[in-house]
Amino acid sequence: MTKVLYPGSFDPITKGHMNIIEQASNLFDEVVIAVMQNHSKKSSLFTLEERLEMIRKLYQNMNNIKVISARGAAVDVALLNECKAIIRGLRSLSDYDYEVQLQQINKEISSNEVNTVCLFADKDYQFISSSMVKEVFTLDKNILGYVDPIVQQKMLIKKISLIQ
Repeated sequence: MTKVLYPGSFDPITKGHMNIIEQASNLFDEVVIAVMQNHSKKSSLFTLEERLEMIRKLYQNMNNIKVISARGAAVDVALLNECKAIIRGLRSLSDYDYEVQLQQINKEISSNEVNTVCLFADKDYQFISSSMVKEVFTLDKNILGYVDPIVQQKMLIKKISLIQ
């Protein structure tokens, strides 16, 4: 069985992320989505638990997708979960440059046990990022083109709770 890890902060998970997950789930036996605790980011819209809950709800009917929380190096999480590769989504040339460096380090750290597989989001999703979604949302614009309705609803609830 070929397992792969798809790590990210997913704050929030976007249709771009979901497109990469769909592609990976069609290529591999199991996709482990690792919702990472990113201490370098000063603030998050959603807590780790909220992100886990959303993603689990989105993929509750997918037998080959597992959702976990993780901290530390993604390559260590991949090794711990017996994943043969780390999935990375590419949107632009600048993403590629960064991912080449990261994959080389990950391969070295894992003693060549973990590869990196880069997937391109479909053209409709290549420009979407979590940061962009949050920015558009703060401007009170429609984000349904960028996130699943489940995520939009959670963002609206979060916005109301922050106002009160």
